[in-house]
Amino acid sequence: MAGDLLDNHGRGDAAWQFPAIHPEGRKLGLGAVAIALLVLLGFGWEWLGWPLLLLSIGVFAFFRDPERVVPQLDNAIVAPADGMVSLIARVDPPAELRIDDGTGFPGLPEGPVTRVSIFMSVFDVHINRAPIAGTIRRVVYIPGKFLNADLDKASEDNERQHFLIERADGLKVGFTQIAGLVARRIVPFVKPGDAVGAGQRVGLIRFGSRVDVYLPAGTDAKVLLGQRCIAGETILAEAGQQLLIEGIAQ
Repeated sequence: MAGDLLDNHGRGDAAWQFPAIHPEGRKLGLGAVAIALLVLLGFGWEWLGWPLLLLSIGVFAFFRDPERVVPQLDNAIVAPADGMVSLIARVDPPAELRIDDGTGFPGLPEGPVTRVSIFMSVFDVHINRAPIAGTIRRVVYIPGKFLNADLDKASEDNERQHFLIERADGLKVGFTQIAGLVARRIVPFVKPGDAVGAGQRVGLIRFGSRVDVYLPAGTDAKVLLGQRCIAGETILAEAGQQLLIEGIAQ
């Protein structure tokens, strides 16, 4: 299915399939299986071996990497992460995405914009994807704490990694991977200068975390607080559109 064009008139072919396991998780999963089998068969400790074997299956599941069908709409900004929209707020983008970094490519403009925060539990897919097509202008890693990623201050205190993508027409979208209580490693797949498509895989965060998206000025979110997002498929916003949308939790 990867690379196939599908539409809302039924064009294309689709079928359910087991999601692939990202290479980053295969070595961890195999290592967990090896330890479980050693405990189970080598030492005969069934009370510990079976739980470890189940845990190793959980490791594989955590690194699952399903295919996604990415909307091909001109102004769509798609969700970079699976998970729940935990915060929507008007804030100034991080300094690392605004200041002159000496590359000759301007960062985000000054002034508050809408930030959409997506919280990923350990049960969500943790492969992160590009919200728009364009060129990676910045990848900035910031060491920090490991507070609960659901807290607002995690965007300033926690270990994090900023990305800035610039579209061909100059539109820029910044987003940030934020480590959480359990997350202990942020892994980028891209570097400055790389061209990416909307929904392309750009990195992952291990074991529970959050992604903040900084929408362009004059753009409101099309998702609601508490709504679940699917990376590469859910449309977070349409650039330049402002509209109040209300929903009822039920």
